[in-house]
Amino acid sequence: MLQDRYETDKLFENILTLTNTMDPILAKIDQLLDDEELYQLIRSDLAKRFPQTEVTGRNSTPVEVSLRMLAVKRLYQLSYEQTEYQVRDSLVLRQFCRVYLQDVPDDTTLIRWAGLIQPETLEQFNQRVVQLARQLKVTHGRKLRTDGTVVETNIHPPSDSSLLADSVKVLGRTLRRARQVLGEQAELGQEVFRNRIRRVRRLARQVGDAMRRSGEQAKIEGKTAYRKLIRATEATIAQAQQVLPVLQKQAAHPAQKLAEILERFLPRAQQV
Repeated sequence: MLQDRYETDKLFENILTLTNTMDPILAKIDQLLDDEELYQLIRSDLAKRFPQTEVTGRNSTPVEVSLRMLAVKRLYQLSYEQTEYQVRDSLVLRQFCRVYLQDVPDDTTLIRWAGLIQPETLEQFNQRVVQLARQLKVTHGRKLRTDGTVVETNIHPPSDSSLLADSVKVLGRTLRRARQVLGEQAELGQEVFRNRIRRVRRLARQVGDAMRRSGEQAKIEGKTAYRKLIRATEATIAQAQQVLPVLQKQAAHPAQKLAEILERFLPRAQQV
């Protein structure tokens, strides 16, 4: 069930009087996010997660908490994992995010809610922020200066072989962690948790080396390595598909978190 917000915690407010006050910039944003129109824009998207999200199921992370944690992420340019840690570790950010003494949602939960917010909603959200800024005489909202400077990066251009290798790396790492979490409970056998990361890296390098050479022999070697790379990727996907339902049946948080990772990355690996 979609939850709007937590009740104000009087005990938390008493504790907060003993700590540092909120940063002036954060305090201004805190007031801005109290705007009902901004809140309803985000709530309307989060309410569409499932057909009955607003009326059935266990209580969700409150909309107000999700909105404000995403604001913290953007304000301080944090990752989702860093956002979770910073909010959990700071009384001031707990107050800003209105999470009080409740459990701070983890990074995967925040990712899931953020993914529901549509581009057109963000556009309307930004327009409303500009409107509020003009009303408060913070800006005239008429000029925009941008910098289109392009800088060189060391990120390699994506290729089929590198995407396959990256897929196996993510799935293999998750399977290794799943083996530690499940222990002897799974009874799936050693082959299900077989790590193919090193083999796939070697095959991806062989494909890349063959592509940089000319001649018929290089083409044959490249095709052979590529076929082996595909088979290794398919085998890893099959392993992950076997482990996923076992993780989903576990009640422990680490198992559920790993299941969410597999749910997110399995379709991507299959698309490659």
